[in-house]
Amino acid sequence: MQHHHILSGVYAAAVTPLDSHFTPTPEAYSGLLSFLAQRGCHGALLLGTTGEGPSFSAAERIKIFQAASQARHGLTGFRLLAGTGTPSLDETIAITRFAFDLGFDGVVVLPPYYFRKVSDDGLFEWFSQVLRRAVPSGGALLAYHIPPITGIGFSHDLLARLLETFPGRFVGVKDSSNDPQNARLLGERFGKDLLVLNGNDRLFSTALQAQASGCITAVANLRSPDLRQVWDSFQAGTPTQAAQARLDAVRTVLERYQPFPPIIKSLLAQEHDLPYWFVRPPLLPVPNHTLNAVLAELSAALQPLVV
Repeated sequence: MQHHHILSGVYAAAVTPLDSHFTPTPEAYSGLLSFLAQRGCHGALLLGTTGEGPSFSAAERIKIFQAASQARHGLTGFRLLAGTGTPSLDETIAITRFAFDLGFDGVVVLPPYYFRKVSDDGLFEWFSQVLRRAVPSGGALLAYHIPPITGIGFSHDLLARLLETFPGRFVGVKDSSNDPQNARLLGERFGKDLLVLNGNDRLFSTALQAQASGCITAVANLRSPDLRQVWDSFQAGTPTQAAQARLDAVRTVLERYQPFPPIIKSLLAQEHDLPYWFVRPPLLPVPNHTLNAVLAELSAALQPLVV
């Protein structure tokens, strides 16, 4: 039951530290990445949905990637994935190329999400340009499948076409469809040929059983020890129900308070003594009464479970 792809494992969809002027704080990455590594994450995705990626300019993304690249020195084996997708082909190519130049282990790329009725042929051509012009030999690109947000998904035929045309460079998909059937069908069609990193904590065990290779989740910022326990026990052939039950409980509560970045940043400060980091508009901070309600709900949901 071992997963052998070099990028397999548990990843946090990391938050982006911002000051009160909504400006990224590069000096915060050392503490954030160390925190995630110490709590069992194999790596982190920067500037995904939880990291508010589309809210930042290309220049800001590059500075964030530079800071994270420097911050992971000394974190042996800790991997970095970069969220580089934008609706602009040229901008996506430039950001993607820069991430690989910095030594990132892979990129997770959204489809160009403005034109929602594009064909698979159009998406194939767009991603072909990114792969040819920005992903070096030995680089790894994962498609970011999150149709509830982007309005565009990746058909299994499109994934197969990219996998066949760009072997070794197009490697997989971050599946944030929140669809257990999609997790199962990905496993049935591709097996281990496609690196699947699941995006919903509640589906982690289900996805692993369907031959997924790991996860990238928002809740990993808060509950990565549970995700790592699910991962490790599955590799050992003794899947755990207790850790998955805790993940189910936490995810169920937090999904009532979406979008995730404001509440996760507040909980990191409240429960783990990390600095309080702001969110960039249009997101707004979580009011104290809402934070207190979430803390009470989490306590009630976890109380019957062994923490």
